[in-house]
Amino acid sequence: VSRRAADAGVGRPYPMTIGVYSFEMHLPGARSLKDKRQVLRRLKDRLRARFNVSVAETDGESDLWQRAGLMVVAVAGDRDSLERLFEGVHREAEANVPGPILETGVDYLDGADGGARGWNDEEWS
Repeated sequence: VSRRAADAGVGRPYPMTIGVYSFEMHLPGARSLKDKRQVLRRLKDRLRARFNVSVAETDGESDLWQRAGLMVVAVAGDRDSLERLFEGVHREAEANVPGPILETGVDYLDGADGGARGWNDEEWS
């Protein structure tokens, strides 16, 4: 990293928080695996486009047609931003899933301390 870039903070780590929001939903209208996949595909595409998040189906309920789970992952500068984002994701899911959201869970990984070894300024100069 050049001296000018180092002075501007380029190439230096920034405190970030990773958030994982998971939820399960009941799909009472799903009569086949195809029905379930159609609902999930639409919801995943909508969440990715609207919130710029990563979305994946969880494997826990893959054999049940009327139950599905999704996991949403995002990175932000602070936990408050992620909480607001996940509230929006939850509202969007409630508005677009033809059944109730059954269970939700949120987990955060704070990277402000630089991980297990911490940030060492010498490594980033």
